[in-house]
Amino acid sequence: MARSLEPLVVGKVIGDVVDMFSPAVEFTVRYGAKQVSNGCEIKPSATADHPKAQILGPPNPSNLYTLVMVDPDAPSPSEPTLREWLHWIVVDIPEGLDATKGKEVVAYMGPKPPTGIHRYVLVLFRQRNGTRLAGSVPSPEVRSNFSTRRFAAQYDLGLPVAAVYFNSQKEPATRKR
Repeated sequence: MARSLEPLVVGKVIGDVVDMFSPAVEFTVRYGAKQVSNGCEIKPSATADHPKAQILGPPNPSNLYTLVMVDPDAPSPSEPTLREWLHWIVVDIPEGLDATKGKEVVAYMGPKPPTGIHRYVLVLFRQRNGTRLAGSVPSPEVRSNFSTRRFAAQYDLGLPVAAVYFNSQKEPATRKR
């Protein structure tokens, strides 16, 4: 197993969110100065603004990517198999650039875990043959009951080319005196 996939397997990102894949691009995600590494902990207060999600390499506008961010630990009593909470979708991100150069389909919503530790997963897909998705991917009516696998199948994205996740938990309330 590729070393870079091991934390995704151990953290059950592969299995709960996506199927086994072969990483094909270098992808970094930063909240301010903090680089996201698989399994690291980031406080919700540090994630209020969207991260800088960068596809490394020389700029190549013919290779376009879709970024999906989900919380697979959000409870969904109505459909236990579709329990991902959607936090962000950006399509048409050119290779070598960051997500701000793509088209935001679902506005970023920072993590707000109600209880316990939640995983927040950022999955990157390469759009086939440079196909543009802006305009053809509608914003879902609700963020709950999302399925990254179903989304990828619906828009013919195939398997991911990169993924990273971090953990977050509710911060204690500040005491009032």
